[in-house]
Amino acid sequence: MHPILKTLEASSRRSETPCGTGRLVWHEWGEGKPLILLHGGAGSWRHWARNIQFLSHSWRVLAPDTPGLGESDLPPEGTDLWGLADILAEGIAMQVKPGGSYDLVGFSFGAVIASHIAARSAAGLQKVVLAGPGALGLRRSETPLVSIRDRAGPDRVAAHRTNLASLMLADPAAIDELALEIQAWNSDHARFRSRNIVSDAAVREALPSIRVPVHAIFGERDAVAYPYVADRVDLIRSIRPNADVRVIPQAGHWVAYEAADTFNAILTDML
Repeated sequence: MHPILKTLEASSRRSETPCGTGRLVWHEWGEGKPLILLHGGAGSWRHWARNIQFLSHSWRVLAPDTPGLGESDLPPEGTDLWGLADILAEGIAMQVKPGGSYDLVGFSFGAVIASHIAARSAAGLQKVVLAGPGALGLRRSETPLVSIRDRAGPDRVAAHRTNLASLMLADPAAIDELALEIQAWNSDHARFRSRNIVSDAAVREALPSIRVPVHAIFGERDAVAYPYVADRVDLIRSIRPNADVRVIPQAGHWVAYEAADTFNAILTDML
């Protein structure tokens, strides 16, 4: 295991909340006001590996594995996007003290879930930050991925590297051993296909119903959005005129990893 992941695993506090008849697995670090981090599709809390240590100096960081991903069990059969958001919202309510407040950050698929949790006016929620949100009903670039099924050894590693370059990270140099290990672990533990429950405009449709401040962070070279990132910035600002929307130069879709220091500073400023 990579030393960063080993340190995060060893220092985390693990807990569980319901996921249908199964369990939703959480890891947490630090003390103070809760900050909920929702990872991307086919991911796990490990998507935040380069952010947790920094953020846990100021917040009680809580990072669940969303249903059917990482260590968490699959949601009940037929669960839609709102149902998935309800499972997470129930878990948040159990993690946050009654009457307490928290902030919510979601990356990619996690941003879709976060927008739906917020649209239900979740008690105690104060701010939402969407990192690399899709589902805005806008044109997007194709991000072809290589199947890793039936691949092994160096061939499997090469496929993970190809997929990271196609979708997640703009700079090939950012595809380091840590990124490859996270990608491989997440892929091996993913049993839920998020794209099956997310419409093209799911976030766009949820934004007007959110009653708390909403902010967003994009990587300039986000493979899903490039070269149309400005369209997304303009759309969010048109729906949420007070939104703080920032674009990090040269960073890709997994902006919290590729530009971790800049992302951490911007997120701290937004919160």
